[in-house]
Amino acid sequence: MSKGLKIALAVDGLVLSVIVMKFFADKNSKASVEYKTEQPFKASITTKTVATGKVNPEEEIEVKPQISGIVSEILVEEGDLVKKGQLLAKIRVVPNAQNLASAQSRVRSARLSFDNSKVVYDRNKALFEKGVISKQDFENSELTYNQARQSLNQSQTDFQIIKKGAVAGSESSANTNIIAQISGTILEIPVREGNQVIESNNFNAGTTIATIADMSKMIFEGKVDEAEVGKLKEGREIMVKLGAIEKKEFPAKLTFVAPKGKEESGAVQFTIKADVTIDDDTYVRAGYSANAEIELEKKDSVFSIKESLLQFDRLTEKPFVEIEKEDQKFEKVDVTLGISDGINVEILEGLKDGDKIKVWNKASKDNEEEN
Repeated sequence: MSKGLKIALAVDGLVLSVIVMKFFADKNSKASVEYKTEQPFKASITTKTVATGKVNPEEEIEVKPQISGIVSEILVEEGDLVKKGQLLAKIRVVPNAQNLASAQSRVRSARLSFDNSKVVYDRNKALFEKGVISKQDFENSELTYNQARQSLNQSQTDFQIIKKGAVAGSESSANTNIIAQISGTILEIPVREGNQVIESNNFNAGTTIATIADMSKMIFEGKVDEAEVGKLKEGREIMVKLGAIEKKEFPAKLTFVAPKGKEESGAVQFTIKADVTIDDDTYVRAGYSANAEIELEKKDSVFSIKESLLQFDRLTEKPFVEIEKEDQKFEKVDVTLGISDGINVEILEGLKDGDKIKVWNKASKDNEEEN
């Protein structure tokens, strides 16, 4: 190897060594990571939950007929305001042929009995006036006559009810008139003129002619999880937000918490109800979807830290923080937590006022530049 080549290799090695030494010197000259610290503070913490549900009228009834027949006339429309006792619709009775024939037969039989008893009564009356028969015999014939007349009247009434659904000039005509049972708004009319309807009785709920509700009194009905229902009490004030009305909240008061839950999608849900106060300027329709914001627990001026300062042991899952004992030297301290609102958390044990807590997820500016 020539002398010139040896000198060139020696120079290259020296340059490489200088570059390596400078790299490590620059790296070691950079400052170590510096962590910021924060101190505990006093804060008011409120825990809340949100229940999803709907807003519906508190008083809602279904109007059903008292007699079967055909809807002959509907006098109102959906959305109309009605007063209690207002006529909503009329029912035309379509009599059953067999029942009608039986009623006619009973009328004829009753008339025969009445005619016969009248003849006997008239004859005994004349004999009694002449002193031929006793007063008791006359009173017996008079009783039979009156009973026969009552039976005839009743059979005629039954025949008219079967044929027309009511007796002309009597209060029973109300059977064919469908009237509003409460004042309110017509929410739904599920039948049309010409539809056949069935009366409400012990064996059948009957056909709904109309649904009426008092829209001035609305309630929220929703569901909450079993983990939160134990913190709810009747009479608590809540806020209700309607999906159809943005940027507006309605105050409400919790009136009912179900004593029994129902399992839905693997979780037990409890029904809650609350009276909602609706202002006069807002028109709320039945069935609006709604969310109720419910305050579960509130503590004022409690010893707290930011929840972002917490760390959790991977094995025990217990919470802890790192406290600065010396300059940038930290020590792990277990803590006992109270309530949390997702931003601040109450500290029950483990910390004292003035402790400097490591902001563990925020590195120094130099460290960020290095990464």
